[in-house]
Amino acid sequence: MEFNHFLSAYFPDPTYGGDRLYRDMIEQAILAENLGYRGLTIPEHHLINVLLVPDPLQMAVKLASVTKKVEIITSVSVLPIHDMRIFAGAAIQADILCEGRLIIGVGRGAFAYELARLGSPIEQSREKFDESLNLLIELFTKEEVSWNGKYYNFDSLTVMPRPVTKPMPQLMLAALVPEGIYASVKRGFHIQTTPLDATYDKMKTQIDAFLRGKAELGDAGKHLRLALSRVCIVAKNDADAKRMTDLAYDYYSRFNNVFTGPGIVKNGRIASLPQKQTIEELSENLIICTASEMVDRLSQYSELGINDLITNVNIGMSQGDAIDAMHRFAADVKPKLSTASKAA
Repeated sequence: MEFNHFLSAYFPDPTYGGDRLYRDMIEQAILAENLGYRGLTIPEHHLINVLLVPDPLQMAVKLASVTKKVEIITSVSVLPIHDMRIFAGAAIQADILCEGRLIIGVGRGAFAYELARLGSPIEQSREKFDESLNLLIELFTKEEVSWNGKYYNFDSLTVMPRPVTKPMPQLMLAALVPEGIYASVKRGFHIQTTPLDATYDKMKTQIDAFLRGKAELGDAGKHLRLALSRVCIVAKNDADAKRMTDLAYDYYSRFNNVFTGPGIVKNGRIASLPQKQTIEELSENLIICTASEMVDRLSQYSELGINDLITNVNIGMSQGDAIDAMHRFAADVKPKLSTASKAA
């Protein structure tokens, strides 16, 4: 199992300033490469102060300019809110400028509040995503593409420039529901998933779906990767773990407002709403603990068949605390679990 750092750009206090927010994310990206992480992941969200990267391809190009070898993955580019004729060209350009290190993670979007205000209601997102993905692949791999579908109708055109990565920039599909994961693997796609704040058992059903699809593909699926995201923070001690868990509980009280809740947002700030889950239950599901406990818990993850664990530390702590947590992870956890570290 390898490790990937999530540049999740949480913005609980907008007075902090977008300039400082993105400087923090760039600092974390450079540190992640220096600490030996395999990759970086970049979200895409709009109009809200969670996961606030409106243009992940732009951020990917910036990160490529300040790093040398780390993978850069969008997590995820939300296809239903983009015109594929424009997005395809932008993705090809970003792949060229990232010199082949870019993996374009794509998904249908998760927040009804956001999708509705961008003119792509969540009720249509699955259907529109499917058509958008099929069209994107056509635009990547063929010239003189015409289309007659529900969401796109246009005469013959060719996206320029043509891809340098052949046959097209690398794609990774985001899916949460096990059957969606299975179906995407059967189509030959790498997978991003997350149990969010849910249980280990739910996470295992997601992993099992990936492994089932991969096994059925045989040799054709051997190269496929599963990247799984989880809040994962190495605390200094038990008291520090409790403090971080309190921050995570507040984070999810906002995240779930727009993910499964009513979407109450004012001036771009997501309101904190009461949680159905207790803080004790959340503590069981997330990985916020001391290094020794984390090694034990992540050893189970490694044995399940996860290729890349995407670690999220940005749940409301200061930049200094986030940097310290990354150093503790790299020093005390990663060497005991990383495939690359063991090989060295």
